[in-house]
Amino acid sequence: MRKIVSILQSPLCFMVNMLLAYVAYMICRLAFLAENWNLFSDHMTWGSFAEIMKGGLVFDTSAILYTNALYALMMLFPIHLKETKAWQKVAKWVFVTVNAIMMAANLIDCVYFQYTGRRTTVTVFSEFSNESNIGSVMGIEVLRHWYLVALFVLLVWGLWRLYRSADGRNVRPYVPYYLCQTLCLAVFVPLCVAGMRGGFTTAVRPITISNANQYVDRPIEAGIVLNTPFSIIRTYGKKIFVTPDYIPVAELDAIYSPLHLPQSTETQCDGSDSTAFVPHPGKNIVILIVESFGREYIGAYNKWLEGGKYKGYTPFVDSLMQHSTTFLYSYCNGRKSIDAMPSILSGIPMFVEPFFLTPASMNDVSSIAGELKGKGYYSAFFHGAENSSMGFQAYARTSGFDDYFGRTEYNADKRFGGDNDYDGLWAIWDEPFLQFFAMKMSEFRQPFVSAVFTASSHHPYKVPEKYQNVFKEEGIVIHKCIRYTDNALRLFFEKARKQSWYDNTLFVITSDHTNLSDHEYYQTDLGGFCSPIIFFDPKGDMKPGVRNAIAQQIDIMPTVLGYLGYDRPYIAFGKNLLATPDEQTWAVNYLGGIYQYVEGDYLLQFDGNKTKALYRFRTDLLLKDNVAEKEPDVVKRMERRLKAIIQSYMTRMNENELISK
Repeated sequence: MRKIVSILQSPLCFMVNMLLAYVAYMICRLAFLAENWNLFSDHMTWGSFAEIMKGGLVFDTSAILYTNALYALMMLFPIHLKETKAWQKVAKWVFVTVNAIMMAANLIDCVYFQYTGRRTTVTVFSEFSNESNIGSVMGIEVLRHWYLVALFVLLVWGLWRLYRSADGRNVRPYVPYYLCQTLCLAVFVPLCVAGMRGGFTTAVRPITISNANQYVDRPIEAGIVLNTPFSIIRTYGKKIFVTPDYIPVAELDAIYSPLHLPQSTETQCDGSDSTAFVPHPGKNIVILIVESFGREYIGAYNKWLEGGKYKGYTPFVDSLMQHSTTFLYSYCNGRKSIDAMPSILSGIPMFVEPFFLTPASMNDVSSIAGELKGKGYYSAFFHGAENSSMGFQAYARTSGFDDYFGRTEYNADKRFGGDNDYDGLWAIWDEPFLQFFAMKMSEFRQPFVSAVFTASSHHPYKVPEKYQNVFKEEGIVIHKCIRYTDNALRLFFEKARKQSWYDNTLFVITSDHTNLSDHEYYQTDLGGFCSPIIFFDPKGDMKPGVRNAIAQQIDIMPTVLGYLGYDRPYIAFGKNLLATPDEQTWAVNYLGGIYQYVEGDYLLQFDGNKTKALYRFRTDLLLKDNVAEKEPDVVKRMERRLKAIIQSYMTRMNENELISK
């Protein structure tokens, strides 16, 4: 027995060390859960926790085996040289180094997850490839989350300290040694393959990110089941858009089509009695995409919150909404800034991965600016960061904007403070950049369409020095930034009102996505997508009021074009809110492998194959009562519609059909 143990030292040490990796992954998962506890606590039970941990083992097994493949080969391949001290020392370094990197990825996602609602995938490397400030941002987060850094150091020390090596004795090439080693390899290989795939049977495909949803009740909880190495590995080199065959092609357009055709007799649904649609050609369009400006922070949207006592942090936007067209239920289509650009400007939602981080970004694509170019409109996009930041400049130009104004152009304008107005990390502060925005539009020929993407209401949640004592810390860290940005918007409109183009302009205000939250309602799967959508017409041609409707970012383009009376066909996946009755409005988004479809009184959650849940979201505010089994007819109807949207989207992405022919 002792002799056999001596012969099998390397395989036995391998198993002990792999167990260490499992423990490290599980500790990272618990750290992830603790760091984001506010997102999960309301629905977490001991039963659901146990199921999540069970699923986590499946995905940890796959990630550990993939990332430790070289180490496994070094420890299991039948060659007697691996028993030497030198070989074992190298193997230890390989094991600790590889798994240290994996632990770092997992712990980084503990923090990053709260901004995205999902585990990081391989597109993160493209997303931040043009950002020069990542080092500074990471440095700030390291200081803020020092305890995660301490945990990382402890984990790496533990892996090194507890690692077990063979004793380094030279083994002569004799028959029993090679027979035992070969047998071990023969046993381990199929086990490793099965572990990588996620199961033993032929019915099991290699597990993907979406498989995590079978262990959870809510899509956001899939983030606990998954680990970051797995998410990156499983998305590397994969075809992102796979066209399903839910519906016969001949029937698809009858259920849903993103093709918008001119409708001279279109009905205007503005909350009043239906009237013949009156176009407003030649109006300027100004779109303000306000960083992280979620509905939660806006008092006018939340008069019911905190027993009716909630005031919010946006007194100016509250006042503006009294003269605007708004919607009780309005949503963003993604959780990242790069999701917002295609959604707002081109009517393209985020499904699976951000659009312009995918091969489909090379497709022909239009936008509000691209469509209006043929009507004599000049167009410009503004963003106060480095001109290459986030790929915004590239997308603006690809989608038809004439000009781009970034930090470079701001610094070149001697009327403003140049880099003295730079926040040190991301971009020019909102107040001066919005003033720049207003001034530049006064130099444009009319009609024009312009869009600005603000930056200040963002991590690391700072305000300019002169406002430190004006907007103080309150609530959560972002609130003072929201107050600053709201004030910057007030000053922008004060400036704009004095300009000749103001009265002939339709303003659209929305956010790119949501951000930090301190209310349960906004921490649900749907609450994390609650963004404002505000249409403000100074002349009142668009009747102000709050509609009991569902709106989303991808509705902005068709609504604006409909308002102008645009008379050419175009592609946008949303709807014209001015021509859609409240009861027919809808919204869609994607979270952790789950498609979410909102229509009528219901929220449907669909994993691409079957419905996971159905909620009465208007009354079941915290999404606690899954009524899918009680209302099969509703599930069938909504699922069919959602399938048509998904299939149409994937088809057009893969076949380059985002421009009307």
